[in-house]
Amino acid sequence: MDSTAATPPDHRTGNPAAPTRARHHWLSAGAMGLLCLSGWAPAAPSPGPACALATAPGETLIDVPFEGVDGRIYLQVQVNDAGTFRFAVDTGASGVARADARLVRALHLPSGDIAAHSDGMRTADAATVRVDSLALGDVRRQRVVAITRDYNARQSAAAAFDGILARDFFDDGLLVLDFPRKRLRFRRDLGLLPEQPGTLAYTRAFRIPVQVGTVAAEAQLDTGANVALVLPTALYTQVSSGAVTPDDPLTLTHGRIESGRARLDVPLRVGGLTLHGLDVRVSDRYPEAVIGAHALRESVVLIDARSKRVALCPAQR
Repeated sequence: MDSTAATPPDHRTGNPAAPTRARHHWLSAGAMGLLCLSGWAPAAPSPGPACALATAPGETLIDVPFEGVDGRIYLQVQVNDAGTFRFAVDTGASGVARADARLVRALHLPSGDIAAHSDGMRTADAATVRVDSLALGDVRRQRVVAITRDYNARQSAAAAFDGILARDFFDDGLLVLDFPRKRLRFRRDLGLLPEQPGTLAYTRAFRIPVQVGTVAAEAQLDTGANVALVLPTALYTQVSSGAVTPDDPLTLTHGRIESGRARLDVPLRVGGLTLHGLDVRVSDRYPEAVIGAHALRESVVLIDARSKRVALCPAQR
């Protein structure tokens, strides 16, 4: 739910592959010929429905358990070969990573340049730090520039973290988030293909097509958002007749915006999921719909940035 003004080089050669941003607390992307020209094709075809890839055999580079706190993903990441630290995984955050102020103090991370970033409503400057390396499983990113701030100022002790793995950490493979089994997997030997059943294309990460009741719309898929669903007021009133009651403001990086709360009385259909009775935050000030972590608790999410496709699958118990 953000953008940044800086556009540094590729993070695998020393800097982030995409702009970075500060994370909001509330909420705390010929087809095969083109893919081959861009330098990626899966090592073998990905046969059958996309959801089958969640547990397909092959070469998995990351297969780790995670904690679920308020719907969000937390796991242990090796930083600068100085030990493991608790990181949140946030597909709503651009760039490779974020560093909380306590990680900066603990490892004496050196300062970097100032980066401009947006929380979807306002743009501001942010401090950055330089991280020598981040490693999870068999994936290692080096010379990462990460936005830093005190992310834990408004967090509970249970939800506190040392940093954030953002979407570009996983930008060269297939990311699988299995919420019911609480496992994160990552691989490069398979991928989501344009013609594959059950996949959704995106242009801007990760804005995907959804259907709210009978209305077709677009929503951001944001696994770092500790909500089920956010809808702009105009869209909510178009699809639902339920009453909206006043509620706490939504907290973004650069401020707070007024919002209400309601129970969605029509189904939300996205990918292979049909979700009923979602708790929805309604705001006439936030510009887009958001599907957050609370809506994904019983699902498996697959994201492939190489082909710019995602799949959302019901969990197989």
